[in-house]
Amino acid sequence: MTGSGLILGIESSCDETAAAVVGEGRRILSNLVASQIPLHAPFRGVVPELAARAHEAAVVPLVREALAQAGCRLEDLEGIAVTRKPGLIGALLVGIAAAKALALARGLPLVGVDHLEAHIHSVGMGEAPVPFPLLAAVVSGGHTGLYRVDGPLQTRLLGCTVDDAAGEAFDKAAGLLGLPYPGGPQIEKAARAGKPTVAFPVAKIKGRPLHFSFSGLKTAILHHCRRNGWNALEGKPPPPEEVANLAASFQDAVARALVETALRGAATFRPAGAALCGGVALNRHLREAFRAAFGKAGIPFFHAPDALCGDNAAMVAGLGFHLLRERGPDGLDLDAQPRA
Repeated sequence: MTGSGLILGIESSCDETAAAVVGEGRRILSNLVASQIPLHAPFRGVVPELAARAHEAAVVPLVREALAQAGCRLEDLEGIAVTRKPGLIGALLVGIAAAKALALARGLPLVGVDHLEAHIHSVGMGEAPVPFPLLAAVVSGGHTGLYRVDGPLQTRLLGCTVDDAAGEAFDKAAGLLGLPYPGGPQIEKAARAGKPTVAFPVAKIKGRPLHFSFSGLKTAILHHCRRNGWNALEGKPPPPEEVANLAASFQDAVARALVETALRGAATFRPAGAALCGGVALNRHLREAFRAAFGKAGIPFFHAPDALCGDNAAMVAGLGFHLLRERGPDGLDLDAQPRA
């Protein structure tokens, strides 16, 4: 171990291959992402086998470019961090295999990183450090969860989705409205021209107040469209003005579900701050809903920097630095875990 503080991060949990070099857990020297959106767009969702093959082709060139942009060599690194969970098993294995090969060839410490905990760590990689204890909402295409965070390595799950993730719900709603994949950014764009004219329901789960559910919301917009004879997936998209209003209504319902549950989470302890992270955290309406609600509650609000909201390797390297320093490296028997 060099003690340089430089960590190479590798991320391949879903449909984006990423490599980054980060110093001391937050100083980003390079952060590269190879997106697979054009590959999966025709299927309106990620095809695991295609994703794994694309990772295999991209990971080595991306690592080389990340090191070059950072102006360092493998010999300059303190260690290598790689996403080990959760994610698509084939995709995860590609990143882990690459990280193991580099670690073995250069004698570098290797550490596996929880992708969702890395999202939480990304909030503290912005300009302002975050206070603890922190209430963190991780909202992405594949995951939606609420966490209590008492330090970089002290994260406890409070609640999660019992069915669909918020990002997945956006994708499905966008398909009904005839909007391109991925649906989240397209719903947000369309909603700017509309108003929330439909009061879609927000699920509350009996006995589990800190959990989320979005399957009912998907069903609600499906039934609303069917009652009006609309379904873009069947060649019958709503009129443009209705697309805008339905997008605004759906976006508002997702935001209400997330904010209301997060506020209930804050009531279980007194957080010094509230944070929003994950790919859906790029949604400006959601950010402002969190900012307003927690501002009213007197709790400072933070969100991950835009470049660190989606899947990226900088957050993996950032958290990996603390894991190596505090817990030490993993062995070469490190394996992928598809579930959180």
